[in-house]
Amino acid sequence: MTTSKLIEALQSGAQSFQAAAHRHPRRVSAAVVALLAGSAVAAFGVAPLTALPQGAQPHIAQIHETVAAPELPAQLANLGDQALTLYRSDVTRPADTVDSLLARIGVDDMDTAQFIRNDPVAGTILQGRTGKSVKASVEDGQLQQLIVRGPADTTNDLDTHFSRLTITRVQAQGSTPARWDVRKELVPLETVPQLASGTIQSSLYAAADDAHVPDGVTNQLAEIFGNDIDFRRELRKGDAFSVLYEAHTADGEPITWGGSAGRVLAARFINQDKNHDAVWFQEPGKKGAYYDLNGRSKTRAFLASPLAFSRVTSGFAMRFHPILQKWRAHLGVDFGAPTGTPVRTVGDGVVTFAGQQNGYGNVIQIQHSGNRMTVYAHLSRIDVRNGQHVEQGARIGAVGATGWATGPHLHFEFKLSGHQVDPMTIARASDSQVLSPQALTQFRQRTVDVAQTIQAAGQWQTAGAQSGPRFE
Repeated sequence: MTTSKLIEALQSGAQSFQAAAHRHPRRVSAAVVALLAGSAVAAFGVAPLTALPQGAQPHIAQIHETVAAPELPAQLANLGDQALTLYRSDVTRPADTVDSLLARIGVDDMDTAQFIRNDPVAGTILQGRTGKSVKASVEDGQLQQLIVRGPADTTNDLDTHFSRLTITRVQAQGSTPARWDVRKELVPLETVPQLASGTIQSSLYAAADDAHVPDGVTNQLAEIFGNDIDFRRELRKGDAFSVLYEAHTADGEPITWGGSAGRVLAARFINQDKNHDAVWFQEPGKKGAYYDLNGRSKTRAFLASPLAFSRVTSGFAMRFHPILQKWRAHLGVDFGAPTGTPVRTVGDGVVTFAGQQNGYGNVIQIQHSGNRMTVYAHLSRIDVRNGQHVEQGARIGAVGATGWATGPHLHFEFKLSGHQVDPMTIARASDSQVLSPQALTQFRQRTVDVAQTIQAAGQWQTAGAQSGPRFE
């Protein structure tokens, strides 16, 4: 069983507890475990998606509470000789050495430190990314077992697996001295539904960070609702969101080293008192997509942005040209992003030009249906050729600073019958698909529990907005 640093505070604060620890170490372990089992320090629950009665609302709460140390001697006297193991947990830090890490988990054993430093497998504890989770069993300063969980060592497995390093002390037997058993494994990550809610105070990312939502999930939220909400101009303080997403765990514990997040399963965004909902659904024989509660696809004929998520540095309006040094109409949108950031096409079409063109530098032009064209300029790289058919979201190049550019960014234009128009206006006005009647029935049946979960989460984050419709 895993304990927290609360144990150390309790041990240092109670003299009788310390005395009992020397006489009855097993009882101490049992007492601490019993204490934590009966005290709610922090709890976060996710209601099962299939276990809700019809019309019932799941109770979900996150509670942080300071727990006062109870009288422990009486508990110690009633425990008996229970053989329980006390574990200590921590994470690796950027400045860690083998000695500093072992000291934090209570190991005072030079032989153990020396072994880890010299063994080629055990020594990988501090290699690679920091933030690995460390779980140790320690008795009288001697390490009995150490389990270290971290990201997979190979790029292809980063999103699906984690690395588990286990170091176990094998006790001496007769004339055979004690030794260490070291095992390193590549283990599949587990996926569990996770629910989070946040309220906008300054930006979407700041609110998501406060709600402990991974950046990958925040990016998906911006993508899903990008055609409904202009996150640059329309986001308001007090707007709120709730999201149900796939969270990755390692051996049942949340990963501490980051990594990519799973898919968003459902979400609600309240923007200026208006609810926007999205539920992931895959119609048989078709690609999965996000739909609103009426079964209309959130994916439209054109994406709102040619970059997954970025900062708009110059919008579709008049501006002071940084090179020509005069005011003139800016007939496109500039997206600030580092050189090499992937650029994608906002809709299906055919490449009509891919090359260099005056102040545009490396530029790509794509012809779409309905006499519509998009332009992607200042690219550092071009990944398509003239005449090539491309699908919405396909990578066509990378952000750069070629042509008349003062820094790395993407200049993006949308032309209708040869005239530049505001890309956001076109994206919002573009058509979206609707589920077939047969698929719509399945959609409503499968999403009722998900919708109820999001409804319950939204009750915490009203953000001054009216509560949305019930999903029954």
